[in-house]
Amino acid sequence: MGRKSGKTNKSIYLQCREDAGLTRFEASEKLGYISESRLEKLETGKTPAQPEDITAMAEAYGRPDLCNYYCVHECAIGRDHVPEVKLKGLSQIVLGMLASLNTLDKEKERLIEITADEVIDEDELTDFVYIQEQLEKIQLTVESLKLWINRTIASGGIDKEKLEEVRKKISG
Repeated sequence: MGRKSGKTNKSIYLQCREDAGLTRFEASEKLGYISESRLEKLETGKTPAQPEDITAMAEAYGRPDLCNYYCVHECAIGRDHVPEVKLKGLSQIVLGMLASLNTLDKEKERLIEITADEVIDEDELTDFVYIQEQLEKIQLTVESLKLWINRTIASGGIDKEKLEEVRKKISG
């Protein structure tokens, strides 16, 4: 395992490499096409990262959350359109999902009333926005679950091939 940087304000890319226990040389070898000097420039912000750099680092470091970080913080389109997904534990994800589903279940009839005529009137707007926010919470929870699954696969907690086999079986 390589030595850790003494730097206190580390970029997420440097932190993830160090968390993976890799020196810059080892990471460069694992990444294949990114030289040590380019990796240093990416980690220090001297060179802007490209999407292919991020996907390679996410895979090499076992950190699928790097992709979401990049989209939310560095991509011009993502900054406006991609929500930040936080790493959470499985029980926290499931409880959050159930809470959102319970709330939405209570609002289901109101959503039907609001949208039945294809027009959202001024007096319906507050309820509609509230329901939309609940749906966005569910979407974030689903994304958090996907991230948890990918991180668990990367750490060896779930066998990717077996997971894909089960998915194929279920989806027919």
